[in-house]
Amino acid sequence: MEETIFSQIIRKEIPADIVYQDDLVTAFRDINPKAPTHILIIPNVLIPTVNDVKPEHEQTLGRLFTVAAKLAKEENVAEDGYRLMMNCNAHGRQEVYHIHMHLLGGKPLGPMLAE
Repeated sequence: MEETIFSQIIRKEIPADIVYQDDLVTAFRDINPKAPTHILIIPNVLIPTVNDVKPEHEQTLGRLFTVAAKLAKEENVAEDGYRLMMNCNAHGRQEVYHIHMHLLGGKPLGPMLAE
């Protein structure tokens, strides 16, 4: 498993607008936002794709969701709604091979997939 730019963000070796960090996950604002609120929530342990998830990752992956709910409330997008999205491999358009959840909100987001 090769480290990615996300590993450097977790260790604060490169700048990022970190909005949450604990022992299991880190969340930061996307540098190329697709919505008014666009936050990436990542596990602090390197898991390249969803296909690499193991039973021992369950607590960490559960934390992604609890942090997403917390941040959605803090960003004032919880009531109107938001989207959580995770991509896997090339056809899923995964760009960074360190799994990450996108939290998008702040406007109507439209259909899930372009036709």
